[in-house]
Amino acid sequence: MLFLEYKQVVVVRVDLKMSGGKTAVQVAHAAVSGAELARKEHYAWWKAWLKEGQRKVVVMVDSEEELLEIEEEAKKLKLPTTLVQDKGLTEVPPGTYTCLGIGPAPSQVVDKVTGNLPLL
Repeated sequence: MLFLEYKQVVVVRVDLKMSGGKTAVQVAHAAVSGAELARKEHYAWWKAWLKEGQRKVVVMVDSEEELLEIEEEAKKLKLPTTLVQDKGLTEVPPGTYTCLGIGPAPSQVVDKVTGNLPLL
């Protein structure tokens, strides 16, 4: 069994009831922005994550409040975080926080924040 040491987790708000396509795009925004942030701030983590295959996990929360609490927890652990705020052109009002990217970062640290969240 291969043990991967780095991963990126994207936390999605399911209370918004976004379509599958909208959700996919929001997750993509978080993944790309998060990877760029990690590349700039935690180059070694980013490089190791790339080498391991760019592991990503998508989990869900039920509210903006929960999403923002998770962001705070991740920031306390010095993890790269990317909060995605929608422009409001399609399904949700402008300024809506849709998802949160955490990492890429060491899996054990990310799991302290997201390990108990259900998969999307």
